[in-house]
Amino acid sequence: MLHRLAAQLDARPAAPVLRVAIDGVDGAGKTTFADELAGVLRERGRAVIRASVDGFHAPRAVRYRLGRTSPEGFYRDSYDLAGLRAALLDPLGPGGSLTYRTAIFDHVTDSPVDTPELRAAPGSVLLLDGLFLHRPELRDVWDDSVFLHVDFAVSVPRGAARGPGWGSPDPLAESNRRYVEGNRLYFREAEPRRHAGVVVDNNDLEAQFLVEGSSVS
Repeated sequence: MLHRLAAQLDARPAAPVLRVAIDGVDGAGKTTFADELAGVLRERGRAVIRASVDGFHAPRAVRYRLGRTSPEGFYRDSYDLAGLRAALLDPLGPGGSLTYRTAIFDHVTDSPVDTPELRAAPGSVLLLDGLFLHRPELRDVWDDSVFLHVDFAVSVPRGAARGPGWGSPDPLAESNRRYVEGNRLYFREAEPRRHAGVVVDNNDLEAQFLVEGSSVS
């Protein structure tokens, strides 16, 4: 499937960079999927830019303005979408400068980061992984996109297995309400499965499959 998807992306024209979103809930496997897809594209000789929306968190005061347990705050306030567009997505789009940054903020230290400006080669592919990438504010930037479908019964324990600080493995635990309900709000408002170019069922990492209606030739 990765080879088929890479071939499809490789055939797409870049103007000047092909911008591709890899979307899904926490624990969906976005980073691994994007890294593996990047590897296949590079094997085909395509230049790849890898980035994560985690480099574009909003400051803590913005993220928690509705409270630390608010699902709505998690969905609406986690990321600096204007900064994401200005630093990364728009420079790689039509008429863009091709000069970009892959991160502008560190949510751990709650401070801006001074990452270097990089120069993209025309024809490159940007693979950006992260949450909420099919929000209406971002839909116009994607040349293609992938949504990784994973049930909360799978994604939450998978995320918790990363270690301390990742919360309870129980999707119904109160500590997970912010994340689970925030994603459900996203699903209702943004309908990522409907807007994604490709939907992949990633519940079983050893048996991924395309969801009916996805078009990978």
